[in-house]
Amino acid sequence: MSDPAPDLLELRGVSKHFGSFRAVDDVGFTVRAGARHAVIGPNGAGKSTLFGLVSGTLAATTGSLLLDGRDVTRLPVHRRVGLGIAATFQHSSLFLPETVLENVLLAALRRAGAGAGARTGLGGRRRAGTRAAATARARTLLERVGLPTRHDVPAAELSHGERRQLEVAVALATEPRLLLLDEPAAGMSPAETERLTRLIAALPDDVTVLLVEHDLDMVFELADTVTVMHLGNHLTTGTPDEVRASAEVQSAYLGTTEVTS
Repeated sequence: MSDPAPDLLELRGVSKHFGSFRAVDDVGFTVRAGARHAVIGPNGAGKSTLFGLVSGTLAATTGSLLLDGRDVTRLPVHRRVGLGIAATFQHSSLFLPETVLENVLLAALRRAGAGAGARTGLGGRRRAGTRAAATARARTLLERVGLPTRHDVPAAELSHGERRQLEVAVALATEPRLLLLDEPAAGMSPAETERLTRLIAALPDDVTVLLVEHDLDMVFELADTVTVMHLGNHLTTGTPDEVRASAEVQSAYLGTTEVTS
């Protein structure tokens, strides 16, 4: 039997207080490398706040977050991106006037440090080579997420589902070790959700996924590990079957109704 995968992300007693309101209170759990780990819970459970703490858009009040053993609790978003944390959010962060390809290319060039040539005096030939390699990578990523024929379309003209696919491509262009997805299926049709689920499931094993999601059908089809939050607290973490069978989850999250989706 092979050894279990090491933990990539660890939350230790993480809290976020807004005045006297404790949106997230002393939450701790780990995310294994290569996992498809979902965070669920009813409205007001603290899921989106927790997402902000991991992505860096919110600062923790107490506790710590470790990425592969390194404390990233106080690092800003761009530093976390440099260490391999990428995120997509509920509200689109795409450059809508730009084409699909240009959105991914920009992220790929940033990852490649294309701006360094101008700062260090490197020649145009080297910068051109960097751009060519980044363009090739951007095209490959667009094929992976199911947008191989949409390169020249402005992002503003994409459907909601296609924008989600593009956001995943942009995030992957940063070569993340940990991909954070905030309500990726929000506003999608069943067909779009199914396509996105297949896309996430097909991501390489070296990309760990942590997603916050309300769509339980998507969660239980995709996730190998599920964390349940309730009123800002960590209720339980386990396999989908363990979460379905938990009386504590059924009582606190779904009343007396069993989690069957």
